[in-house]
Amino acid sequence: MSDTLREKPTHAPMDQFRTENGELVIGNIPLRRLVARVGQTPFYAYDRALLTGRVEALRAQLPPGIKIHYAMKANPMPAVVDHMARLVDGIDVASGNELRVALDSGANPREISFAGPGKRREELLQAVAADILINIESFREIAELAAIQKETGWPVRVAVRVNPDFELKSSGMKMGGGPKPFGIDAEQVPQALAAIQDSGLAFEGFHLFAGSQNLRPEAIVEAQRKSYELALKLAAHAPAPVRFLNLGGGFGIPYFPGERRLELATIAENLAAIQEDARTKLPAAEIVIELGRYLVGEAGIYVCQILDKKVSRDHCFLVTDGGLNHHLSASGNFGQVIRKNYPVTIGDRLDRPSSDPVSVVGPLCTPLDILAEKMALPDCGPGNLVVIFQSGAYGATASPRGFLSQPDLIEVLI
Repeated sequence: MSDTLREKPTHAPMDQFRTENGELVIGNIPLRRLVARVGQTPFYAYDRALLTGRVEALRAQLPPGIKIHYAMKANPMPAVVDHMARLVDGIDVASGNELRVALDSGANPREISFAGPGKRREELLQAVAADILINIESFREIAELAAIQKETGWPVRVAVRVNPDFELKSSGMKMGGGPKPFGIDAEQVPQALAAIQDSGLAFEGFHLFAGSQNLRPEAIVEAQRKSYELALKLAAHAPAPVRFLNLGGGFGIPYFPGERRLELATIAENLAAIQEDARTKLPAAEIVIELGRYLVGEAGIYVCQILDKKVSRDHCFLVTDGGLNHHLSASGNFGQVIRKNYPVTIGDRLDRPSSDPVSVVGPLCTPLDILAEKMALPDCGPGNLVVIFQSGAYGATASPRGFLSQPDLIEVLI
C-alpha cells in the first residue's frame, strides 16, 4: 500500500468515560456541571469508580498471592492515596512528604516501602520511626541507618534496591541497567549485604525496577524473569531469608497515536510461573509488583477552557487558560524526544463534527506551551472545554505550576 493510502495511526479509544448529550461524563457528572461544582478551570478530575475498576480487573488476571503496591509518585493527591490504600496491598513512597500522606491514608506501615536515590537523614529517621521498609540505594544509607539504629534503639527494616545489569526494553524511562543513580549495582550487592549484616539491620529482601511505561508484554515478561533470576543469585549472599521481592512494574498505558492498551495474559502467566518456582527456592518471599500510572493514569482528565480562537497564517489556534505549567507531560516537555499529541477532545462538543486541524495552546509566553498540535477536534470556540485524557498520572505534581505566576489549578476526586 502506498504512503498516500496508508491510514495514519489513531489514538486508542478513550472509552473509559461515557458521553451524554454531547458532553463527557466523569463520575456520573456531565462536564459542564462538574466545572460549576469545581468552581474554576483549569482542574484535574479523577474518577474513583475507574480507579477501583482498574485494581479489580488487575487482581482478576494476576495469580492469587501476588501483591499490588501503588507507587504514589504517579499521583500523590491525598484523596487519591486514601482511596488507593483501601484497594491495594501496599504503598511505595519516594519522599518524606509522600510518607506522611501514606501514613495519613491509614495504609499499614508494614506494607509501605521507601525508594529514592537521595534520601536525607531526616527522611531516613522518619522512615525508621514509622517502621516502614527502606529500599537501600547506597552504602551511605547503610551507614546512616546503622547510626540511627544505634542512637534510637529502633529496629531498621531494609531491602536492597538492585541496579540490574539489564534494562526493560522499549520502556519510556529506563530505571536500571548501565550506570544509574538508582539502587546498588548488582555486582556490588553482595558487599552491601555483608555491610547490612555487620550493621545489624533487618534485611527483608530485594527491589528491582528495570523501567517504566512499557506496552510490550514480552519485554515486561523478560524483565520480570531476569529480575527473579538475579534475585535468586543474590539471595545466596543474604543475611536472612528473602521475605520481600519487588519485581517492579513498567506497565504502560496508551498515550500516543498507534498505541494500544497493554495485554496482561502473558504477564500473568509468567508471574504464576515465577510464583510457583519461588515456593521452593524462596519459600518465605512475598512477590510484589509496583504500579503507578497503570493504576491511575486512565482514570484522570485535565480540563481547561478556551479563551480565544485565532487564526495565524491560515492555521487556527485555540488559546486556553491552562498549559504546560499545569500539564507538562501533555506539552511534550516531560521526556518526549519528538513531540506527540495526547488524546485530546472538546469535552462539551462531542456531538459536533471535527474541524480542520487546529492547535491548542496555553496562555504562557513561550512557544513550548502546546497542548495539542494540528489535531482534528470538534468545532468549538471561546467558552468551550478542552479535555486531555490519560491525565491521572504525572500531571499536577510533575508540572512547573509556579511558572510565569499563572493561577494554580485544582484537583478533585469524583
